Amino acid sequence: MIQGHGGNVVELAEELGCRPEDITDMSSNINPLGALPGLIEYLQERMDRITSLPEVDAQGAVRAVAALLGVSEQRVLAGNGTTQFIYTACAVLKSRRVLIVGPTYADYADGARLHGIMPEFFLTSPNLDFAVDVVRLSARLTGIDTVFLCNPNNPTGRLIPHAQLMELCTQHREVRFIIDESYLSFAREDQGMCQCALDNVIVLWSASKIFGIPGLRVGFLVADPSVIEPFHRYMQPWCVNSLAQEAVRYIGAHPDTVNAFIDQTRAHLDAESALFRQRLAAAPLIVYPSTTSYLLIGLPEGQTAGTVCRALAEQRFLIRNCANFYGLDEGYIRIALKDAAANTAVARHLVALVHSQR
Repeated sequence: MIQGHGGNVVELAEELGCRPEDITDMSSNINPLGALPGLIEYLQERMDRITSLPEVDAQGAVRAVAALLGVSEQRVLAGNGTTQFIYTACAVLKSRRVLIVGPTYADYADGARLHGIMPEFFLTSPNLDFAVDVVRLSARLTGIDTVFLCNPNNPTGRLIPHAQLMELCTQHREVRFIIDESYLSFAREDQGMCQCALDNVIVLWSASKIFGIPGLRVGFLVADPSVIEPFHRYMQPWCVNSLAQEAVRYIGAHPDTVNAFIDQTRAHLDAESALFRQRLAAAPLIVYPSTTSYLLIGLPEGQTAGTVCRALAEQRFLIRNCANFYGLDEGYIRIALKDAAANTAVARHLVALVHSQR
């Protein structure tokens, strides 16, 4: 397991001698507006659910997500976060050659290695702002049986347009595409692959990021029923806890609230991203294009992510050092946008820090 998915707020607080709530966590890329309105209150009223076993297969949550996504229940499987599926996929699919489109989330590679597979990588380039060249990717798929692809990608924030992705998956029916759409709800171009009829497409759909509930550990796999069936054999009973199931039922029962919340989130991110980029324009930093709640930033030559992260931590801001993303190095950091005050403050500190170290 990779160490350092994001920042450990509790550990940093102990190190700095402050309270965890004194630290602004901009390493964690969840919704800056917090949880879906009404959800926390709903769960507080149902705390007694933890005194009983949850529904064994989380079928109520499956029905809620299926309705939300506009797909049949037979195409949806609930798990203990999408991580559960990432770590079982290669065994279920009997994968032999795995290609990972990166730089990206490290658990895809760890999930492959767990089953004795040394993954191969298709890396995007900073010279092209980390955009995926789909034509070049297509040419790379000879002999590959499984592809992990995060769309929009973490940590680059780049999105492969739906039409291009559909064409790629259609052209390579012999390849299983595991498409992680955990951040798709943040993007304006949000037509995903959940309703795709191709049986070689497996979608990972998460409630954690957009609805602000990563601690509940609930995620879903969406695919053709013929693909869902072998995944069932790897599922443990009661793997989705009671409160997680209740949260998903609430989300599914309030589509108008969900849609309004997502619209509000996107409007917030559009405005804050534009302002953040303007503030960083005063420094020799590269802020790469992003369709998500986080921004990948290239540092000036001679400055390292470790030094920058440490300096900002002393100002009580926790950001992401991207050195442990395969394909990146100490020249990159990732900042997840939060509220206006936090975004303004961290930008000011970052600009001052970069100028002081030149």
